[in-house]
Amino acid sequence: MSEKNFFKQQTDSSRIKAYIVSEYFPQYCRIIRKKHEPSMFRYIDLFAGPGIYEDGNESTPILIGRNVASDSTLKDRVQLVFNDLYFKDDLKENFESEFPNGTFGQGVYYSQYEVGKSQEIYNFIAKNTMVNGKNEKPSLLFFDPFGYKGMNTAILSQFLKNWGNEIFLFINTKRINPALENEKFEDLVRLWFPTRYDDLKNKVRQQKTVSERLEYIISNLADEFKALLKTRCLYCIAFRFQEEDINTTSHYILHITKGAKGYELAKSVYDKFANEDIALRGSNTYTFDPKKCMYNETLFGNLEEAVNDLKQLLYTEYCGHTISALDLFTYHQIKTRYSRKHYISALRKLVEDKKVESNFTDGKQHKVSVLLSQDCMLTFL
Repeated sequence: MSEKNFFKQQTDSSRIKAYIVSEYFPQYCRIIRKKHEPSMFRYIDLFAGPGIYEDGNESTPILIGRNVASDSTLKDRVQLVFNDLYFKDDLKENFESEFPNGTFGQGVYYSQYEVGKSQEIYNFIAKNTMVNGKNEKPSLLFFDPFGYKGMNTAILSQFLKNWGNEIFLFINTKRINPALENEKFEDLVRLWFPTRYDDLKNKVRQQKTVSERLEYIISNLADEFKALLKTRCLYCIAFRFQEEDINTTSHYILHITKGAKGYELAKSVYDKFANEDIALRGSNTYTFDPKKCMYNETLFGNLEEAVNDLKQLLYTEYCGHTISALDLFTYHQIKTRYSRKHYISALRKLVEDKKVESNFTDGKQHKVSVLLSQDCMLTFL
């Protein structure tokens, strides 16, 4: 499918992808503001598309615009940057039909560069936006190449060096997986894995199944960013999209951040749209399977099963210890794929099961047994 044909009809997976990114961005801005009030926030989409599919469904730029415009503070502080080689004029027309010029205080910018061949794009991404130790333009970058062209992990790592900057990287596994085996594409794939291409190529072949190969590729891409940034404090969480009609994986979204709060938020948003909880039981990903939508199955997965698994995990690790609920969550959640709602439910069930005693130290009456606060002390019996 070509880039131009892609926007004829929106699939369930494309709809979920757009919801994930558009719901995440305003909440990301609010997290940043708790640490620093920058001169502006930026949302950058390098493969923005036309904003509206031919079937009338809206994609990420329109949804982002609505979520920002509905927040009076963000409306004046957010700069929207859209690039698309093929659809710049269509996007501008579609976007401005709903958001006329002047809607956003920082303006909307449209460009038509070919990512991968434009040095201007690379310079823009890699630019240092730190001023006196503070990032005055914290940015969320949505990088959604059609396949593997244009991806340059070293450049994206430069973008992540700026405090607060984060990336949603959309990966077409149907293309990157076979490209690893084709010497014709070696130069392009080396831009994805500049420090570990040769080792990765050999070890991918040792994985027993296609699913294991894909998980291994995604895991190594996350490690590639850590190596380039020379840090262990990098949090990566993946969301997997299954094929529309067969039981294989088509795409991943990989969220990359240096902040534990961003990691926590990404998990909460992913969890909202996942419809398989097997990810929480040992895999690195949340999963959306569009085939389940055909049978009206819930998008929220089996919460009870996930909570029961987390209950056992927490009790095994903390038995005999006393710790505040907030400290437990803050420390433990960076090691798991569970989100805030899973921890709250698991801890309250442990209290119900009389495996944990909960005591509040703030002198207030609380209607619930556990809150993720410093004043809620938990003793694991």
